[in-house]
Amino acid sequence: MRQAWIRRGTMSSDVAEAAGGRSWAHDMTARVRHGNLRDYGIVVVFLALFITFSVSSSTFLERQNFANILDQYAALGLLTIGETICIIAGIFDVSVGAIVSVSAVVATKAAISLDPVTGLILGVLAGVGLGIANALIIHFTRINSFIGTLATGIVYGGLAILITGGNIVTVIDAKFGYIGQEQLLGIKYTGWTFIVFAVAVGFVLARTTFGRYVYASGGNAEAARLSGIRVGAIRGGAYAISGLAAGLAGMLLASRVQAAQANVGAGLELTAIAAAIVGGTSILGGEGAVWRGVIGVLLIAIIGNGFNLLGISTTYQQIVYGSLILVAVAADQLLRRRA
Repeated sequence: MRQAWIRRGTMSSDVAEAAGGRSWAHDMTARVRHGNLRDYGIVVVFLALFITFSVSSSTFLERQNFANILDQYAALGLLTIGETICIIAGIFDVSVGAIVSVSAVVATKAAISLDPVTGLILGVLAGVGLGIANALIIHFTRINSFIGTLATGIVYGGLAILITGGNIVTVIDAKFGYIGQEQLLGIKYTGWTFIVFAVAVGFVLARTTFGRYVYASGGNAEAARLSGIRVGAIRGGAYAISGLAAGLAGMLLASRVQAAQANVGAGLELTAIAAAIVGGTSILGGEGAVWRGVIGVLLIAIIGNGFNLLGISTTYQQIVYGSLILVAVAADQLLRRRA
């Protein structure tokens, strides 16, 4: 039964053993032999662009430039990891942009009313709470996840406006900006937050029972249910992780500038989904990995950074982004048909 719902090419070593006893090395060799572009194509593209920008710009390889990339794309990276988990589980969360906004304004409001540390914590908890709310709404209404989270995203966006009254909320206390502005070993805490979150969630997805069940729920939900997996609970956990990612992102964005407004997260959800898909996570669910989402974010980041360093118009960046998404989805469909 497990072989029916665990997809080849996306599982960790312990999953592979459970599915049929094959070792990680054997599975990797098989993937290379069959030339699975979904596994390695994005890495090749990333390396090609990295080398191109390294040769074309004298400042691209500077340490400070990489630190700036981590800082600027940390929030998007967090959201992409959350979206990756959701998509693998067979669901979508298009409310994360609005959750970022709510988390940011809650953090600033609480920092003013209470204290900066409490404000930052409450901002993250707001994200987790809204993620859990998404899970409950989708589970009990049985509505399509894309439509359901689109609706909740509109509601959350309105909530952010109510909290702020349509105004920018500014925190004067310098302690509020510590995590968004200070650094460790040349990297801002925003970047470290992204790195730690990616490693932690990557471990959970690749090396735990919950992670195996996430793949199962997205690969074949009905077979997973027949195997005794509580698909609703697993997908609820994915929504909670996505909400946590959005809460962290909102907190970081607010801390960076010591201010927030109701539209601070507008549009980030689509870019995060795009990054996850470009990284190689299948839009149909059941296949993907956190490292793929990270590569997808970094690919988008170096395109934006490299184009800026070379003085290329942002219009061309949008064309490249859109083309990458089309190619990624088309490749996923083609490889599925050939399989």
